[in-house]
Amino acid sequence: MLDLNNITLHYGHSQILKGISMQAQLGEVTCVMGCNGVGKTSLMKAITGTHARSGGTVSLDGEILGVLPAHALAQKGIAYVPQGRDIFPLLTVKENLETGFSCLPASEHHIPDQVFELFPVLKDMITRRGGDLSGGQQQQLAIARALITRPKLLVLDEPTEGIQPNIITQIGEVISLLRDQGEMAIVLVEQYFDFAYALADRFVVLRRGEVVLAGRKGELARDDLLEGVSV
Repeated sequence: MLDLNNITLHYGHSQILKGISMQAQLGEVTCVMGCNGVGKTSLMKAITGTHARSGGTVSLDGEILGVLPAHALAQKGIAYVPQGRDIFPLLTVKENLETGFSCLPASEHHIPDQVFELFPVLKDMITRRGGDLSGGQQQQLAIARALITRPKLLVLDEPTEGIQPNIITQIGEVISLLRDQGEMAIVLVEQYFDFAYALADRFVVLRRGEVVLAGRKGELARDDLLEGVSV
């Protein structure tokens, strides 16, 4: 579904990503791991168009994508749940979800029942402002908003950050269900190792903007992964 080849990215004169290549397959979770500051979020921004890559190629479902802005990539099927959630605090839960309609034709401007099946709390709070929700509820809203766009690729940047344990469990169950449905590829950035290890089918470990370890879970020793993300 997703194929990155030799991706580079700069902030001004500083090079952050140094030739990253990776793939994410349909019906799988690909987990990108590494210490703080190694380029994980920058890689997600390059994939989703929230910061333009400097070089390399991105293919989605066999189509080579140019250096496109985020809204154009969203229309092509890339949904992004950024670190920090970025919900609209003054809009209601319903209005937050409806912002996802901007990627869709008018005939698809409805909230699928599946959204409330995955996140029942959102149905109960449909008229509440986003800013009145707890951090865990906001994270569920951010994921639900991404699903509204019917993505081919779902990109999640540290969805467990600052979230209470019971919500972490629920989010893990949702990610597992979405993977098993086989309708999208999922790229997950995660610092919580046990959460990531339980979900991931493939791992990509970054260090200083480069891939230092990559492979399927069955091909990589748990200790090697732990060492790779702690150096």
